[in-house]
Amino acid sequence: MDAQGRGRADNIDPADQWVLNPNTGDYELRLQPSAAQPSVPGPRSRRTAKAGVAAATATGAAAPTRGRTAPGRERRGTTEDTLLEPSVPGQRRRRPPQDPPPSRRKGRPKKSKGKRILIWTGGTMAFLLVGTSAAAYLYYEHLNGNITSVSDDGAGTGGFSKDRAINILLVGTDKRTGSGNDGYGDSGSAGHADTTVVLHVSKDRSNATALSIPRDLITDIPDCPTTQKDGSTRVIKGTPDTRFNNSLGQEGRTPSCTMRTVTELTGIKMDHFMVADFNAVKTLTSAVGGVEVCLGKDINDPDSKLKLSKGKHTIQGEEALAFVRTRHSVGFGGDLSRIGLQQQFLSALMRKLKSNDTLTSPTKLLKLAEAGTKALTVDSKINDINKLRDLGLELGKFDTKNLSFTTVPVIDNPAEKVKTTVVLQEPQSDELFSLIRDDTSLTAVKQQQKKEKAEVAARLKGSKADASEVRVRVLNGGAPAGSAQETLNWLQNDEGVTKSENAGNAETTLKKTTLEYAPDQADQARRLADLMGLPGSAMKPGESVTNSQGQPAITLTLGADFKGAGVSLTNPSKASDVQKSTADKVECAK
Repeated sequence: MDAQGRGRADNIDPADQWVLNPNTGDYELRLQPSAAQPSVPGPRSRRTAKAGVAAATATGAAAPTRGRTAPGRERRGTTEDTLLEPSVPGQRRRRPPQDPPPSRRKGRPKKSKGKRILIWTGGTMAFLLVGTSAAAYLYYEHLNGNITSVSDDGAGTGGFSKDRAINILLVGTDKRTGSGNDGYGDSGSAGHADTTVVLHVSKDRSNATALSIPRDLITDIPDCPTTQKDGSTRVIKGTPDTRFNNSLGQEGRTPSCTMRTVTELTGIKMDHFMVADFNAVKTLTSAVGGVEVCLGKDINDPDSKLKLSKGKHTIQGEEALAFVRTRHSVGFGGDLSRIGLQQQFLSALMRKLKSNDTLTSPTKLLKLAEAGTKALTVDSKINDINKLRDLGLELGKFDTKNLSFTTVPVIDNPAEKVKTTVVLQEPQSDELFSLIRDDTSLTAVKQQQKKEKAEVAARLKGSKADASEVRVRVLNGGAPAGSAQETLNWLQNDEGVTKSENAGNAETTLKKTTLEYAPDQADQARRLADLMGLPGSAMKPGESVTNSQGQPAITLTLGADFKGAGVSLTNPSKASDVQKSTADKVECAK
């Protein structure tokens, strides 16, 4: 309760217990009502006076006077007013003018010296902040009491490390917990892994990847040793060919089983897990004053209770929960469409959490500390504020523009007539899992793909030799029998490439047709690529060979993609894109 006595302490907003100390510029925790101050400093013993001088010296403040007014100075009437700057000989000592301390509710000092510790978590993500001071100890204990943790049952690495990449499993469950959630989730259900994200933060902390796993993905759930309430361990038998979301809640499975299932599926070993319920979305968005999202069309979904018009909106509380739950009104109306909305929501939350509007507001940060510790269930390796702080400092280092959101590549389950589940799309899924295991940034992959595409396109640009000047050896490297001779006849008779010859079969088979040439033969290669409709990717700068007449020549090897003499192999350009979005932009859902 503060000095004005606003009621019972247990009804006070935690932010109201933090006040500004004008002498230090720090926010400090006020746990007891302020005692009334004497109007005039009373007499003190010599020992007390010396202690006051020592304390003032230790904090950098001027030493207090010993119960009397200093020469050349008026008595003010409060203990605080006796703390003055040293006088200058011949001048009257005057208190320098001071601005009144800012209101706790209307602002903050322009330059706060208080240390801030930012904790970045997520599953629907959370930030925790605790001011560092001696009085903060009790508040630390309060926050520790909010945290719920369960064992990882040996499914994780044993804990994150500052010298390697970090993998956090973020799970949103549809279990009905908390007041006001009776209308959501399955009645009486233990909950499922309804929303699952693997957050990978690179070893150098420069980038991160958030990989969404569809809840309806068919996979194998392994045997799961699970700690029981009495401390014993029970092995919960695995289930082959079942929905991924059954890895949590069902058959008594805990988040450690979801951890094992993810590792079995992706080959990525998890360091920690964080599980959030419906309340996490509501309380976190309310704590930061809402997050900005965007819709490409009007939505009125009675199932999720979301009703928003086309365009940008700031949402929080129940409306935010409805946003991440809706699926029938976006995309194809399934879980994959909802994943796109959830990724947009997480991006928006990340931007708001890292914004100056949030980081400079003690009230918001303390509300986030309360909301984050109450909304999340974490593994026992990070079950106190200090451990969460250390993890948060590592997770908060990357820029939001380098946080890439993507989804496990999947296709409709071919075993079903009515499509309700999905299976992995291979080899795309294996390639994506490999990128994350190898700590490769999807942002860097995207940039590299753009660079390579530009380089490939440049191979087709430049001067072209006359067809009669092109010397080429034609080989069959996987095309139907007779393709080399067919192509040779077409080149010589229809296109005027008279210096061409059939060189037989290649030593290896190729999926794609290639054209190899030396740097000084680039103009010949560009002419042949133009005649045959070859894409830039088919052109392979290398070395020239010698034809049957002993002359340097380029080499055309027909691959399995060969469609016939004169049939173009150039397809409409389509950039490879494993990256769905980045967290620094607002993208409208359609």
